Amino acid sequence: MSSAPLDLTARLLLTPQDTEAPARVARLKELGVGDRPKPEFDAFARELARITDAPFAMVNFIDEERQYFSGLYDSTMDPEKGPVDPNGGVGRVMARDHGFCVHVVARRTALVLEDVRDFARFAVNPVVDEVGITSYLGAPLLDPSGMALGTICVVDQRPRPWGQQGLRTIKKMAADLQQEILGGRSG
Repeated sequence: MSSAPLDLTARLLLTPQDTEAPARVARLKELGVGDRPKPEFDAFARELARITDAPFAMVNFIDEERQYFSGLYDSTMDPEKGPVDPNGGVGRVMARDHGFCVHVVARRTALVLEDVRDFARFAVNPVVDEVGITSYLGAPLLDPSGMALGTICVVDQRPRPWGQQGLRTIKKMAADLQQEILGGRSG
């Protein structure tokens, strides 16, 4: 019995299947979020970064092709240049298969990666080498039907012991932002 060798890297990089993407895009349009920066989401990301002492924080919405950071805090940015530093800071758009938020959306549950290099599936993600992301903490933003609209997350370039306190914090802040989005105060 012969079989072609399995490319382990290709298998590990598989982005979770997302059959809800078209419905999610329609729901995000309905809510008026997910396709442009929002100052209140930037403020939320800044507060999330402050509370978790993380250098990067995002409010992230995911469609069929990409992730869009409608809220972004990047501690390396130059405040004079605004929330996106064209000289190497985190940008607002990232490929859908980069990063860890797509896994949170697919699972509809929080994800804690104190050191992504400890997990083969996540250690080979492009953000590890391209951006130097080593630690991730994220939670889904769910609508009442249970559909994941996006995520909030914090990342760091060093391992972080997020622990149970970090998990409680990210879940509570996600619940708070969900209420804001669904209550219409963000549109």
